[in-house]
Amino acid sequence: MLVFTRKPNESVIIGDEIEVTILGVNKDQVRIGINAPKHVQIHRKEIFLAIQQENQEAVQSQAGLDLLEGLSQILLQTKNNEK
Repeated sequence: MLVFTRKPNESVIIGDEIEVTILGVNKDQVRIGINAPKHVQIHRKEIFLAIQQENQEAVQSQAGLDLLEGLSQILLQTKNNEK
């Protein structure tokens, strides 16, 4: 991790397009402003992790549905072959 010391109204530039500015410090909170292109997604970490968890659960439930559909197809074919 790269660590900077910045004062209010000072910035850090990430790449060519992202600027992070310290807007203020109050007790144990830091207010930051981020200027970035619209195509760059910016989330609080806890929100980002929640989104990832939801996406993983959606993929797993879809995989479960695909498995059930596959088993259903096999059962139908087996029944048709027995006739």
